[in-house]
Amino acid sequence: MGLQEETEKVVELCQELVRRRSYSGEEQNVAALLEETLKQGGFDCVTTDEFGNVIAEYKGMRPGKTILFDGHMDTVPVPDESIWTYHPFAGEIHDGRIYGRGTSDMKGAVAAYTRAAVDFIAKHGRDFSGKIVVDGIVEEECFEGIASRSVSSAVKPDIVVIGEASDCNLKIGQRGRAELIVETHGTSCHSSNPEKGNNAVYQMTEVIRTLREIRPAEHSFLGKGILELVDIKSSPYPGASVVPDQCRATYDRRLLVGETKSGVLALVQEALNSLMKQQPWIHATVRYASGQETCYTGRKIAAERFFPGWLNEDHMDMIHAIAGRMQQRGHCPEITKYSFCTNGSHYAGEAGINTFGLGPSSESLAHTVDEYVSLKQLSEAYRCYLDVLETILR
Repeated sequence: MGLQEETEKVVELCQELVRRRSYSGEEQNVAALLEETLKQGGFDCVTTDEFGNVIAEYKGMRPGKTILFDGHMDTVPVPDESIWTYHPFAGEIHDGRIYGRGTSDMKGAVAAYTRAAVDFIAKHGRDFSGKIVVDGIVEEECFEGIASRSVSSAVKPDIVVIGEASDCNLKIGQRGRAELIVETHGTSCHSSNPEKGNNAVYQMTEVIRTLREIRPAEHSFLGKGILELVDIKSSPYPGASVVPDQCRATYDRRLLVGETKSGVLALVQEALNSLMKQQPWIHATVRYASGQETCYTGRKIAAERFFPGWLNEDHMDMIHAIAGRMQQRGHCPEITKYSFCTNGSHYAGEAGINTFGLGPSSESLAHTVDEYVSLKQLSEAYRCYLDVLETILR
């Protein structure tokens, strides 16, 4: 099979994945296609876990590293299909691009690494050292890395390749993220006699002013830690003629390596404690946002929204070896970082596994109207994944 025919199979798989709509909690049709493709590709074991993650394993004849190619099957919704130039679930090709929801984030990558693994097996059989694992993860758009915990527990990878969009560059880290809920608690009364109550929104204005003084740390490679107000709501709402007794604000906290769940919360709590000591009429609390979703298997998945940052500085020899192999055939990847959060928050941030990112398309195309992946990038990603397998396993 020639390279052109191989990459045509990547394109076909990407198109079919896009045609199967897979919002978070509705990934079953994509999971079925991925499972079928991996079984036909000769993998030893293809399973679906309790959450609906697809996991495929293939073992070489010699001991070696277990490498996991990781990508999520779910996509964000399409609120209004009518504003798309091409139907978001048709997988149409126009001007060298496949258009559709998930092409960039991240069905293009799933198609590319799946076909690369299948073709590597077809070429080498078991003549390599280690194990190849390919997955398809559920609910990533809701909880980065949470469903991945099940996969890493099951297969115990030594190396993880995150397939998120990277323009086929090598991503060795990212900031994490957390969602903080800050609430103020007052006393409701009729707004014609406001002195009889304690307005929770007035409390929140003081809280916001205080929290703006917090300056999270900065990292020379990952950039600035961030604490940014993104949402605010009072209660009761609407509050005609009623002084609000509750107010809730949501903060987006971008995390750097080494920042812990307790430490991030403590920094905000200390600021609130100081404010409340100075102004006893203010009553404020802080906690992490939490969420729960139902997977397509019926299993519930729940977590606090704290997803650690990570930076893979301990395995740069491997990164440079992979980059060197790519350079030999004319592809010169940049070694850089993700600007958004990925499943690497679990693999690297929580579990400390040797992790890097590599995928087709640009981060800026994720979640956009007229999302697409270029055929050139899709083909390049396929070649890059083969480079990774050859470098690590042979």
